[in-house]
Amino acid sequence: MKKIDKLILSTFLGPFILTFLVVVFILLTQHMLKYFDDIIGKDLGWDVVGSLLFYFAIFMSPVALPLGVLLSSLITFGNLGEHHEITAIKSLGISLSRSLSPIFGFVLALTLIAFYINNNLVPKAALEAYSLLYDIKQKKPALDLKEGAFISSIPDISIKVNKKFPDGKTLKGVIIYDHRGKSGNKEVTIADSGKMSTILNEQYLKLELFDGYNYNEGSSAEKDMSGADPTKETLSKTRFTKTQIVFDLSSFGMMRTDKKWFEGNRIMRNVSELRLDMDSVKQQIYEQQLGVYTVQQNLFRFHQKKDTITLPPALQKIKNRRDSIAKNQSKVTAPQQSTVVSVKSGIIKEDTLLWRKIKLVSDSIFNAAPIAHEYTNALNQVRMIKSQLINFNSQIALQDQEYRVFEIQWHKIFSNSFACIAMFLIGAPLGAIIKKGGLGVPVLVSIFFFIVFYLLSMIGDKWARADIIPVPIGVWAGDVILLLIGLILLKQAKADARLFDADSYNVMWDKAKTWLFKRNHIKPKTR
Repeated sequence: MKKIDKLILSTFLGPFILTFLVVVFILLTQHMLKYFDDIIGKDLGWDVVGSLLFYFAIFMSPVALPLGVLLSSLITFGNLGEHHEITAIKSLGISLSRSLSPIFGFVLALTLIAFYINNNLVPKAALEAYSLLYDIKQKKPALDLKEGAFISSIPDISIKVNKKFPDGKTLKGVIIYDHRGKSGNKEVTIADSGKMSTILNEQYLKLELFDGYNYNEGSSAEKDMSGADPTKETLSKTRFTKTQIVFDLSSFGMMRTDKKWFEGNRIMRNVSELRLDMDSVKQQIYEQQLGVYTVQQNLFRFHQKKDTITLPPALQKIKNRRDSIAKNQSKVTAPQQSTVVSVKSGIIKEDTLLWRKIKLVSDSIFNAAPIAHEYTNALNQVRMIKSQLINFNSQIALQDQEYRVFEIQWHKIFSNSFACIAMFLIGAPLGAIIKKGGLGVPVLVSIFFFIVFYLLSMIGDKWARADIIPVPIGVWAGDVILLLIGLILLKQAKADARLFDADSYNVMWDKAKTWLFKRNHIKPKTR
């Protein structure tokens, strides 16, 4: 590698690492704000919060990589252009395309790394992050005793304190209702003061109460043993100077859900798994379509019974495979039909007369005028056919939409990786044209092109889901359009175009005014 290549590549790597981390942090913060209410107040450990942030950071990397490439390439070539280093490179006979080659090779390698991340790491990170987030949402908030209010976070227990001291442990005026007996408010504990603490690795809550009373209404068994009147309630009152009550806090722990219930989501599948999902959904669509073609044989009993409909090749293959499987699995052979010929002439005559009678009866049935219940039966048959066809169409539409969802995700894994190349071809030539380094102009330009890319991707995704445009066009539209813009900017950068120089536009405006004035035979005003 030449020194000039090392110089350009080292100039690019520093801003790229910095901008990538900054973009990941910004996207992670914006994403986590949506779940702030679900996380706060749950008394989560730093290990849980750190794991959630780590998994979501990996999940955000497919979006952060292209934006980091765009911003760092703008900064790199903007600095080179601002310090006239691009001019010095060109004076050595090195073209702009040659000066872009070391970073372009790095971006190609980065594209392969991005594909590996999108295909392998992102699905696993999404599975871990969203399964963990679901368990966090199901977790109860941390026990927080508020002054003057009953707290029922502990199952079957209601606690109220009149005052909670700043140390978070000392309490004043404690009232506890114990509903674990499932018989109402029959056990009440009142204390003047108390102390609260957790024991055994915060699995149990211990309340140490001072100077209070415990009130307990007797149960029916106690009344029988005491010989009291069963129509009257018994009440026991116990005074204590100091007592301890322990409550189980296992319901506040976070229970992990089996990840297999989340694995079917599209964002948690890689390319091969998405292809299998698409094939299975396509097979279900073919089964439904084959049912539409075979509905004729099941419901049209008399008319159009012998009509034949040519099946599409895909459906014909499925039908042949289904018939072959049914034929191989069937072990019961059909009985051979044997024709018995009566030798005696008398039996032959009787058979002939019988068939004549049957023919006359059948002719009379088909030639007779239809009656009311036959119209009703025919109408019910038509309604049943219509209902089945509507059901077939609705099922095909739902499965087709599901197929498009998996297909969109399949293409996104490739398009998000290819976006690194498209963003580089925009950032590097644009930085050479603007010739402004730092974080001012490059950040504004990067935000503009990222918004364009995001809008094109979002609109294409939406139209592809709605089946307005094909899925490949909807997913790849943003990459292709930005790639074309990048190639145009590269051509302009090679020609040293002054697209962002105000003086060039002033010269063009003066030439236009001169031409207009000459055409109208008016002498233009000089500046």
